[in-house]
Amino acid sequence: MEVAIILIDALKFIFPAYCANAVPVIAGGGRPIDFGRKFLDGKPVFGKNKTFRGFFFGLMIGLIAGYAETLLFGHPLFLGLLASSGALFGDLAGAFIKRRLGLAPGGMLPIVDQVDFIVGAVLVSLPVYGYVLYWELVIAVLVITPPIHVLTNFFAYRLGLKNNPW
Repeated sequence: MEVAIILIDALKFIFPAYCANAVPVIAGGGRPIDFGRKFLDGKPVFGKNKTFRGFFFGLMIGLIAGYAETLLFGHPLFLGLLASSGALFGDLAGAFIKRRLGLAPGGMLPIVDQVDFIVGAVLVSLPVYGYVLYWELVIAVLVITPPIHVLTNFFAYRLGLKNNPW
């Protein structure tokens, strides 16, 4: 398959997940999803940066992006929901891992920070829309996301939306 088509398909598939993952930086805050509780190891479950408001707004914007893609490209409507919710749950899984490693909320964990939400989006979408997710598309998403993630985080930091550039 032609590389340009794979990249376009990859961006179309992952766009709702990108939106869902980015919005909590802007719209987050409020009550933490873990209610400030600690896990068995005495460390926070997810940390103070993972909030209900951020999750809700991330999911809503991801759904809107998915709906727009349904109208523009004929994507299945449910795919936007799966990719968005998968991205948010993948990000929570990444935060859980980071807390187990003793990293503070906002702390950097290379690779995990860039792909946790992608892995979540793919895993949640796969059982229902596996026919859409051919292996070249998944590889393309995993290759293009880290540089996009680093650049968007840097710009969010420069705009004062994040406390650190990662």
